[in-house]
Amino acid sequence: MKFLASQVAAAVDGELFGDDILLDGATQDSRSVTPGCLFVPLLAERDGHEFIGEALDAGATAFLTSNGSDVGRATGVRVPDTAAALMVLGATARRSMSMPVVGITGSVGKTSAKDMTVAVLARGGPVHSSPRSFNNEIGVPLTLVNAPDEPAALVLELGARQEGDIALLCGMARPDVGVITTVAAVHTGVMGSVDAVARTKGELLDGLPSDGCAVLAADVPAVMAQAPRSRARQLTFGAAGEVRASGISIDERLHASFRLESPWGRTEVHLWVPGVHMVDNALAAAAVGLVLGVPLEEVAVGLGKARLSPGRMQITTATSGLLVVNDAYNANPTSVGAALRAVASLPGGGRRLAVLGLMAELGGESSEAHLQVVALAHELGVEVLAVDTEFYGIEPLHGVDEALDVITSLNLGEGDSVLVKGSLVAGLQELAEKLVAT
Repeated sequence: MKFLASQVAAAVDGELFGDDILLDGATQDSRSVTPGCLFVPLLAERDGHEFIGEALDAGATAFLTSNGSDVGRATGVRVPDTAAALMVLGATARRSMSMPVVGITGSVGKTSAKDMTVAVLARGGPVHSSPRSFNNEIGVPLTLVNAPDEPAALVLELGARQEGDIALLCGMARPDVGVITTVAAVHTGVMGSVDAVARTKGELLDGLPSDGCAVLAADVPAVMAQAPRSRARQLTFGAAGEVRASGISIDERLHASFRLESPWGRTEVHLWVPGVHMVDNALAAAAVGLVLGVPLEEVAVGLGKARLSPGRMQITTATSGLLVVNDAYNANPTSVGAALRAVASLPGGGRRLAVLGLMAELGGESSEAHLQVVALAHELGVEVLAVDTEFYGIEPLHGVDEALDVITSLNLGEGDSVLVKGSLVAGLQELAEKLVAT
């Protein structure tokens, strides 16, 4: 999105210094600068103001500042709080948009549902969406500010770590269609309970317009309990939903095929995305597409073309013939259970190994949740290796290098498979990448 520096200053009630130049988009990361963008320094582990010079050298042509750094070097806008100013910019950008906006939240599956929704809506024209997991008070406004002029649709992922977070993001994004994929024991260490998680996800429904639509997981009671909060039309998906799948089958690479049934009719769908647990995400995406006018057959085409963000059910064959399932971007009891079942369902009689890192932010339920995962793995015939956590009740390996050495020593090959999964803090994506190269 293009905007003048003076428009930025007016929107955030800041002080403009330097030339009133035209800007194109924004970033908070000096390593991700694009020519002509606005640099927004934020306070994190380091003060982003330290990188203003680097951002300008890389091609940014203006910046925000809350401490006067680099005033006079280039065009800038002085504000009391750069993070607050970024959220105001996001809300301002949203007010200038006329395309439908889709907001997707949920304890599990929101990024995958977002990716699939983008693929479906792209059948009707260009779609702008949250990159990777840009789903917080930084990522959402950046996604809004960086939207191109009038795409056919905008798809936003909305995340939360505490009550009120979804309401805050919806205040900026003002979605027309809201999707809740599921509610599960995620971030309970911060929120305190699954009920609190459900209430937080339900904040998405509070602000939907009366002519909008709430797309809800029919098979999840905690989701449906939030339904009365919405004054918008409701459309459900899942086995008990209005948009559902019948005749599900899985091929040798875990790709699901099924008949999509909906109020708009029926059609056959063949997913490239692996894992039977991705069917519900596909149904959510289909529901959004149908609500927004994508023809049924084009919905099926879009679902077949959908690809997921990195670190989510990526199945790759290593040079040794070993099948590596990289699902290492994040982990909670629900998603780990789904990944274990997926690996256990792979054809052939080879070894099934799960390399698991910490499932973070589970609070007092953490120990029991990790032990339940191990019990499920044993039930499914999947061996478990733990990395850098004792919660699984087995002697942990220490770091990616030791884990790689142990797995390599097993001489796994064709017919064998390894699942790599853990919360992002576990850092196991590197292990999955190294396994592929072995």
